[in-house]
Amino acid sequence: MPLILPQGYKPLLNKYETEQGIKLIKEFFQDNLSTGLHLRRVTGPLFVQSGLGINDDLSGKERPVRFPIKCMGDAMAEVVHSLAKWKRLTLGEFNVKPGYGIYTDMNAIRADEDLDNLHSLYVDQWDWEQTITAEQRTLEYLKKVVKNIYYAMRRTEFLICERFPQLQPSLVEKVTFVHSEELLQRWPDKTPHEREDLIAREHGSVFIVGIGAPLSNGVPHDMRAPDYDDYTTLNSDGYQGLNGDLIVWNEVLGRSFEISSMGIRVDKAALLRQLAESHQQERLELYFHQRLMADTLPLSIGGGIGQSRLCMLYLKKAHIGEIQASIWPEPMREECRKAGIPII
Repeated sequence: MPLILPQGYKPLLNKYETEQGIKLIKEFFQDNLSTGLHLRRVTGPLFVQSGLGINDDLSGKERPVRFPIKCMGDAMAEVVHSLAKWKRLTLGEFNVKPGYGIYTDMNAIRADEDLDNLHSLYVDQWDWEQTITAEQRTLEYLKKVVKNIYYAMRRTEFLICERFPQLQPSLVEKVTFVHSEELLQRWPDKTPHEREDLIAREHGSVFIVGIGAPLSNGVPHDMRAPDYDDYTTLNSDGYQGLNGDLIVWNEVLGRSFEISSMGIRVDKAALLRQLAESHQQERLELYFHQRLMADTLPLSIGGGIGQSRLCMLYLKKAHIGEIQASIWPEPMREECRKAGIPII
């Protein structure tokens, strides 16, 4: 995406206030998230061993940052993209019962990221996972969890606006649910991102269901790796997919703004189906996939919630570089300087 430079932009908080706001948001939101979803905090890894199928493959094209481990005969490790599959292994190791789960601070490096207002080489998010029963693998349960997350977001927004009166709340009262196929039927001549802009502007906050499976035009709304979210099971609305993205309208940037990607995870049937459809059956030889096929992993629902993204939204920032320290191309830094955007 091209860099967005809001006309007449001026930060509402100075750098010291911004750091105070970041601390307050991160502490308060994670407490509300853990209470709402019955989650306990665990310590997550920065890197995992290569070749086990544990790392998140995102859309399947992004290259992980790799390095050799001297004391293990130069076996390769890779910096995580997210902890989508590691969390499910951890649920099994902790024997977490249905209705309860875990969350962790996930820090990642995504070297292939296209840098803009929202995307950085450094990714920080709350990765969470909850054990569920077979009967809870439904769209209704997914919606219930999304609503709980959204309530935590609204409570956090109220707190931060009370602490800094120059900030005004922007989140609408309720989140609207819509399937990606419905967006295609409504705006067939638009790109997926343009559809997201249109629906987010209209409703304020939306959860787009069904990310990963081909739509009626033969093209997915967005790509997903085939081995964590269940995007092919028929849901109660007659569409494929038990996953989706939580998106809000960002007033500062004038565009849709993804806060979270989440979903009910694959069971054995969905894993086999999605690996076959994506022609990646060789993954069944990997450690994670063998554990799943052997019924040694619990059924679960999970996702990631962007920490810097939430802070951007609440603190009315125009660039993620105002929230986190990272590396940016010098031409981007210069453009931001001229536009009054103070990149860290």
